[in-house]
Amino acid sequence: MKSVSDTIKSIIIVSLVILLGALASSKLMKLQIVGDDNIAASPKYESGAYTFTRKIKPTRGEILDYNGNVLIGNDTRCDLVMQKAFFPDDLKEGNNVLYEICNKLQECGYAFPEALPITVNEPYEFTEDDVSEVTELLNLNVYATAENCIDKIISDYEISDIYTPLEKRLIAGMRYTMLANDFSYSVDLVLAEDVDHDTVIKMKELGSIFRGIEAVNSAQRVIMRGDILPHEIGTIGPIYAEDYDELKEKGYAMNDNVGRSGIEKAMESELRGVSGKEEVTILNDSIVDIKTVEEIVPGETVKLTVDGAFQVKLQGVLDNFLKNFGYYGGKKVEKGALVVLDAKTGAVRGEACAPTYNLKDFVENYEKLEKEDNSPMFNRCTQGLYLPGSTFKTITATAGLNEGVVDGYTSFVCNQYYEFYGGKFQCTGNHGAISARRAIEVSCNIYFYEVSRQLGIDNITKYAELYGLGSSLGLETGDAAGFLCNPETFEERGEQWYIGHVIQAGIGNQDYGITPLQLASVACTIANRGVRYKPYLVDSLYTYGTDELVEKTKPTVAGKIELNNDYVYDYIIGGMEDAARNVPSPYSLGNLGFSVAIKTGTPQTDINDKSKQNSVFIGFAPADDPEIAFAGVIEGGEYSKYMIRGIIEAYQECYGLNGSKPTAELPPETRNGTTAPTTTTTTTTGSTTTASTKADTTTTAARD
Repeated sequence: MKSVSDTIKSIIIVSLVILLGALASSKLMKLQIVGDDNIAASPKYESGAYTFTRKIKPTRGEILDYNGNVLIGNDTRCDLVMQKAFFPDDLKEGNNVLYEICNKLQECGYAFPEALPITVNEPYEFTEDDVSEVTELLNLNVYATAENCIDKIISDYEISDIYTPLEKRLIAGMRYTMLANDFSYSVDLVLAEDVDHDTVIKMKELGSIFRGIEAVNSAQRVIMRGDILPHEIGTIGPIYAEDYDELKEKGYAMNDNVGRSGIEKAMESELRGVSGKEEVTILNDSIVDIKTVEEIVPGETVKLTVDGAFQVKLQGVLDNFLKNFGYYGGKKVEKGALVVLDAKTGAVRGEACAPTYNLKDFVENYEKLEKEDNSPMFNRCTQGLYLPGSTFKTITATAGLNEGVVDGYTSFVCNQYYEFYGGKFQCTGNHGAISARRAIEVSCNIYFYEVSRQLGIDNITKYAELYGLGSSLGLETGDAAGFLCNPETFEERGEQWYIGHVIQAGIGNQDYGITPLQLASVACTIANRGVRYKPYLVDSLYTYGTDELVEKTKPTVAGKIELNNDYVYDYIIGGMEDAARNVPSPYSLGNLGFSVAIKTGTPQTDINDKSKQNSVFIGFAPADDPEIAFAGVIEGGEYSKYMIRGIIEAYQECYGLNGSKPTAELPPETRNGTTAPTTTTTTTTGSTTTASTKADTTTTAARD
């Protein structure tokens, strides 16, 4: 029989074993990692120390204009973060740490950037319409109220009644943010952004209470020029829950930013860079070693095809035109778009929209901008859909001349009226016998009605498609496909196609949806006598912070119109040159030192009101050796061709033209008549969704 002392010894030994097992379990629980993407960061024990791997975010690449001016850059800021390795595993202890941190931050004038979209004060309400991410993270049904969500967090994290309702709500917000941002060994919890030196010192002085708080340098996106290509530059923003599953496979953390629109989105993989990795060793609750495992690779610098100086001037051309010719039919004219391409490559040289906005104002005024009637955030250059009007006659002429329906000498008689299947159609002039070149110059409807009748809608559609209409042109940032006027389009809409639509389609005045970018591409294709280039915005990529070229965009031939008759473009371009001579002073195109080729159009936008129209033009210069191709649309106005001289002169100053050298420099950014701040910073932005401005119209006549 065992003695009492032996029994006591056995009990002590067993108790020690149990205690040691419990301590080991507790330590292992403390070191568990939240989130599937952090498995690689699980700590390893060795001689009382433990080591884990964490990712280091790279610096995002800059965006430059064609002359190397920084449009979007980076700055550094100091953030306060909490490291997972030092955060208490015990819920109540963790809640107390969060409470103390929140108080101290408020004393220093900072607020914790929580992600919980619920009001701070009772009665609790959601601050966003879509709260599916919240209910999913909290394992609640989709009908859960804001009150239900707060109660669930308080229950799950044992937030005690020792705190006031407001304090409990603040702790709940911090707990939710930790969950939503995947707080783990490789993902720190951001406590405050862009903090000053004094705050860092105050927080670090409380290290015995707030262990694991570190001041880290973070990269911050800086908008250097918010007035240049705001629609195309785009924005960055937080990762949405619905995108995270896909993005985490590419190495993103939940608290990363990602390109949400424009170049920022289109060039995300190039701009983002590659995260680095470092091993952190902790002993006795202190970091004793940090070792780089994988070096950070900054994002590449993206240089655009657009010269900032030209973009500013181009916007000025559009704005000044609307100021000087801002009324038509008793209504104010406020909307329009201009697109300029390099005629030899298809590179985008400029895009101007009216109204427009400044990217620096986007974050603070997003809701206001989104609600404005004229939709300043809508990119009319690449997404606006318009009737091409008589500019389409260049396409009909191409089809007629190339298919042998007419040649350069074939003439038809224009006596102002044209009958077709019982319908009576009209021309704005009485031109008599007229052939191709003259018909383009004066935009004779009767000539093109007859050419369209002989071609038929299939041939008209065929050549429209050869010019790239009815499909996206493949711009990096995206562009609308639009639609063509043919039986297929009408059938898709459930609308009746009538034979009379054929001749209206031939003059671009029935029912088309064409973007200004597509119109400029048509001009560029004519300039190159049937060779169509793919438009592009990115000129080249460079290693961050250097002049080391990584990649240069090469011009791409997207299509070619095979010519059956080599004279096709002689007559089309000749007619466009003649049309350019008809622009009155002081907007004349006849004394520039070289010839210009243009075609204008004034499509009616309301079949019941002939006073409602748009004003459209396409063109290129010099006509004999094109360097610039352009297009413009003014919504609800006239005389858009008066802008062409200003466009050409601005291009000559900024890019050089017809042997001249560039002379213009990028002016300072101005807003409201004063020089704007040189930089504005933003780290989180929203996405933009707008509707197309399609003109759904039918008409029987067009005038230029």
